[in-house]
Amino acid sequence: MSDDCLFCKIIAGEIPSNKVYSDDDLYAFEDINPAAPQHILIIPKKHLTNINSANEKDEALLGKLLLRANEIAKELGLAEDGFRYVINTGRDGGQTVFHLHLHILGGRALSWPPG
Repeated sequence: MSDDCLFCKIIAGEIPSNKVYSDDDLYAFEDINPAAPQHILIIPKKHLTNINSANEKDEALLGKLLLRANEIAKELGLAEDGFRYVINTGRDGGQTVFHLHLHILGGRALSWPPG
């Protein structure tokens, strides 16, 4: 946990969120500024600044992140029509909160390129 991290504060319950899922390793919640009808953020409870800060010890956690994201997408009814995952990394990659997070976007046709 990082004392000055927005997402660490959400995990700790210091900042409210609309929780979608939580277990010992992951926390998922609705994005407060959705870019699609369904926009969920799923984050590891372990503070990782971004995907570049992960290492071999985080392999199982990263796998769990993706598999749980699949389950959440199915639970939201997005699996049949499709959805998008986004992991922004670094300022030039569009990352604004420096705690690894995966966006699940769906509920409408998504265009390409995204940005």
